[in-house]
This record gives sequence, structure tokens and C-alpha cells, in this order.
Amino acid sequence: MKVRGLAAGYGRKRVVEGIDLDVAAGDIVLLLGHNGAGKTTFARALFGLLEPEEGKVWLGDKEITGRSPARNVADGFAFVPQGHGVFRTLTVADNLELGGFVEHDRSLLAERRERVFAMFPILAERSSQLAGTMSGGQQQMLAIGIALMHAPSFMLLDEPSIGLAPNLVEKVMQSVVEINRTLGTTILIVEQNVKASLPIAQRAAVFKTGQKIYDGDPEPLNDHVRLMEYF
Repeated sequence: MKVRGLAAGYGRKRVVEGIDLDVAAGDIVLLLGHNGAGKTTFARALFGLLEPEEGKVWLGDKEITGRSPARNVADGFAFVPQGHGVFRTLTVADNLELGGFVEHDRSLLAERRERVFAMFPILAERSSQLAGTMSGGQQQMLAIGIALMHAPSFMLLDEPSIGLAPNLVEKVMQSVVEINRTLGTTILIVEQNVKASLPIAQRAAVFKTGQKIYDGDPEPLNDHVRLMEYF
């Protein structure tokens, strides 16, 4: 993915301004920032949930600026929103079925479902349970599983660790690494949890008040003093 000069906001209020970002194929890139830094607004503008006011976005060699989420999904762009994006009144199995709506090959969908169950065995155990009755961690696993059902080449996760216990945060981050390694999926993670997410990233960017103030090697962000300057 390539982003150039992206500006987006709500009404007359711009939340992000002039953002450039590159996410190389096969990488895990981390986008950090405090609450209100513009991370979620940026993510929504990339996926087509919010119309950019300026700038361009490319996925591979296709420009997708302001394109509908449905078209993005069909082209292999998955978005896992903040707050466990699941259908709460449907079962785990039905959630996964809906996740594969762009694929009509039933045998292929069955293979993808089994891959999700292998990655998250708890989902297989609870396939008939209503998603809304599951724990926050289990719902986050299901949200990732829904995205995997349409075999994305690019996955955008918005704060996947939010509200989770530390052991579940670690499980989610391990699953991100597994998806990247075994499926070759390019991943952009929007996060505040630096400790959990920094070790798995090849590159990191930092937003502050709608501006990108760092973009490069994650290693320098392990320096607590330097990191606090950015936050």
C-alpha cells in the first residue's frame, strides 16, 4: 500500500493532514499514537469508510482513494475494526460464513474455515455459540477469523489489543505473526500498546495530533525516553 498526502476528518474538522505512508508487500507495519492522534480516522479513510479530503491511496498498482469498502474487500483488503467487529446475534459459524461472502466456492470456504479453527481452536469449540456471549478476547479472534475468510492480501487491524488481558494480547499478536508468515498477508496494525506490538513489526510510524512524526525502524522506539517524546 502507498499513501500520499492523505487528509481526512469530520465536517469542518480535519483530523489527519498530509500523511504519506508506505507498507511494503509482506511486511508488518505498526502505526502508533496516543488517543486522538488520528489513527482510526486514517484507517477509516484507507478502507473507504470515510471519504478523504485530499491525497491518494494505492493498493498494489490500483488507486483505491475513496473507493467503497465492498470493492476493497473484493480486491483483498480486509479491515478489522476497533472494538471486536463481530455480528453479536449470530453464531461463530454464521459469522465466519458471512466473512466469506465474496467467495462462492464452498470447498474453498470450508478450507478457510478449517484454517481459522486451526489458528483459533476456541472458535471451533464454540462454533454454535452466539458471538455476543463470548469474551472480548474470543470476539477479537473471531473478528480476525472473519477477515481471513475472504483470503485478504492486505489486512488492516485497528487496535486489536484494546480491552484485552495481557495473555490474550500476546495471543492476538502471535496470530498476526502467524498470518503474515504462513499466508504472506501484508499487515498494518494501528495500536497504542507499544510493548505488545513493537516486537512483531518490521517498520513503525507514529502519529501525533494528526501528523506523522516518525516513520522507520521500530528499534529506536524501544527507548522509553524517546518514545515519550513522541507520545
